[in-house]
Amino acid sequence: MRATIARGESGPHGTPGRLSFGASVVHTIELPWRNNRPQRSCIPAGRYLCAQVQSPRFGLVYGVQAVPGRSHVLLHAANLAGDVDAGWTTQLHGCIAPCMRQGRLRLPDGRWQAAGLVSQPALRALMEWAGGQPFDLEIFAP
Repeated sequence: MRATIARGESGPHGTPGRLSFGASVVHTIELPWRNNRPQRSCIPAGRYLCAQVQSPRFGLVYGVQAVPGRSHVLLHAANLAGDVDAGWTTQLHGCIAPCMRQGRLRLPDGRWQAAGLVSQPALRALMEWAGGQPFDLEIFAP
């Protein structure tokens, strides 16, 4: 089984993408590219094995295995992936969040930030497609 992410342009609000698996296509949101810095950057483009893991925080999700210089990279539900060093909000620390669409969310300080929206259903669709089996994930950067 194989899934792919075609990333869009990375910026301070995060890195949008399109995740294809089986006959489904959903969106993704990841942290901006910051040279693979742990907890500050999306992971490098490349090919990875994903296997089901039990996360203490997110429950049963998929983990992205053997990411150079990184650990605990998960596919889990989230909406915001901004560059915290530039003052934006994130719910990710190097992980990948599938979402049904992309849009914007208003932050508590009144600013608007690009976001992945309707994340739980997108994650459920991925989990159902994979059915607990490992799969290959190939990530393409622009």
